[in-house]
Amino acid sequence: MKPVLQARDVGKKFGAVVAASNLNIDIFAGERVSLIGSNGAGKTTFVNMITGYLKPDQGQILLDGQDITPLFPRAITHLGVARSFQIPQLYGELSVLDNMLVANACHDQKLSFWQPARRRDAIERADALLERFALTEHRGRRVAELPGGVRKLLDIAMALTASPKLLLLDEPTSGVSAEEKFPMMETIMAGLGQEQSTTVLFVEHDMDIVNRYASRVVAFYSGRIIADDKPEVALATDDVRRYVTGELLSE
Repeated sequence: MKPVLQARDVGKKFGAVVAASNLNIDIFAGERVSLIGSNGAGKTTFVNMITGYLKPDQGQILLDGQDITPLFPRAITHLGVARSFQIPQLYGELSVLDNMLVANACHDQKLSFWQPARRRDAIERADALLERFALTEHRGRRVAELPGGVRKLLDIAMALTASPKLLLLDEPTSGVSAEEKFPMMETIMAGLGQEQSTTVLFVEHDMDIVNRYASRVVAFYSGRIIADDKPEVALATDDVRRYVTGELLSE
């Protein structure tokens, strides 16, 4: 099976700080991969290099076999990479539906400047995504009025307007209460259920979430990958217990 995403000897430094060191990884269609590691371990740097916001100092990143390393973020998006953020990037004064339509217009390469965003097909597509992410009741509300968890769901729904091959989620449960985190992830995974071919990489610090929802875990430490396996295997390694979860340090 051909990987959707490949990193080949990818490296990145910020001065004397090594943010990525000879990263090699293959990600396959339909996988749900969690990127874990302490703050500064290299997770976000890796995600930013995938999306083109950072350029590696060495190595290549390939999407469906195509080298995307030199491309700008916009071009990478059009090739099928979408992203949601830890702090959702939304238009606060617009309604939920209008945010969806703006996202659709941004992703629609056939859309001209003069073509209206409020086309029937665009509205139908937006409404279908809102329903999948349990957002229909908020359709007409201003985004500025929404609670944080709802904004995160909207951010993910907006990313899916592009029908991406690869979806990157940055800490989808951060800022959500302990009581809300599992219901929220259930909603996210249910919403993604119809996107079986979409590969998902999600950065996450909550190991309960990782254990329950990841099919694979890639653990980072000091810019290196220290584990890459099923959750029950990766989370049990000494390096992950020492440098990520801190379990060995507390024993």
